[in-house]
Amino acid sequence: MHLPAENMVLNFLVLFASFYVLAKSADFLVDGAVGIAVKARIDKVIIGIVLVGFATTAPEFTVSLMSAIRGFPEIALGNAIGSVIVDDGVALALAILVAPKAITINPKVLKRVGLFLVLIDLFAFALAANGIISRLEGFMLLVILAGYLIVMVQSSRKNAGLVPPPEEEIEEHIKPGSLGKQLLFFLIGVAGVIIASEFLVSSSLNIARFFQVPEVIIGLTIIAIGTSLPEIATCITAARKGHGDLAFGDIIGADILNILWIIGAAAAANTIQVATNVIYFAFPSMIIMVLTMLLLARHKYTLHRWKGLVLITLYIAYIVSMLRFFYVPGGEMPF
Repeated sequence: MHLPAENMVLNFLVLFASFYVLAKSADFLVDGAVGIAVKARIDKVIIGIVLVGFATTAPEFTVSLMSAIRGFPEIALGNAIGSVIVDDGVALALAILVAPKAITINPKVLKRVGLFLVLIDLFAFALAANGIISRLEGFMLLVILAGYLIVMVQSSRKNAGLVPPPEEEIEEHIKPGSLGKQLLFFLIGVAGVIIASEFLVSSSLNIARFFQVPEVIIGLTIIAIGTSLPEIATCITAARKGHGDLAFGDIIGADILNILWIIGAAAAANTIQVATNVIYFAFPSMIIMVLTMLLLARHKYTLHRWKGLVLITLYIAYIVSMLRFFYVPGGEMPF
């Protein structure tokens, strides 16, 4: 979506309208996702990890895949890694802070999926250590993704700890209607979130450039966060509605998909080549953020507000470190 950069009034109007549509669409997405979980008797965390995870990572996937196809695969890698850091350090942190009560984590889901997330992060780091992720390695990541999805779907009903509460217990929190209607609500929410995010990023870029905000700041605050807006909006909405487990599932799912789906598809489309100094900053930063998030979630299996503050503080430290290591006045970021 491209807006005329010279018309600041239009850009501000689009910006505010995008925020409104984003919030309303997130309502539909969350209500639909919870409705699907209830009607299909699937745990909300599983819905968040798989269904909502795919939906909210659509902007990252689109940006990364098109960048790879157009001959800029390094953008795909930076976008994917940056999105994981934003998801954990901003989206989940804000969800924790706005939730009416501490978010309770399912120990079985955390132990199983959390370990898998750490392992694929380390595996992707190993693949990229030489500065290259080949097309074959990209296909390897996609094969791992396929296996992960099969296991998640098959195990969702087999684990007693993942059985959702009776429908009548949370009926007041979902929109009335059949499973088909819940899916329609979900799809409407997905479409609205993605479209609103596109317009919001475009208008924000134009406003930032009009006020001569440095390109590095635009990249860090608008592009990196911009493609993660669906996760941020969905997590905040889910948490405020009392579905913090859905928000946590969305973040875990988005993190996994950013590594396996987005980097995998981008590398399969075109070999990714990135300077090793970027690799050895970005991947460790991501792994530190992910490990911190998982350790906080494992502590008493609840996410209290102070834990949200820890994640936001870590994200700010990451931004400061990136500016210190890579920002050259008048220059450009390496991704």
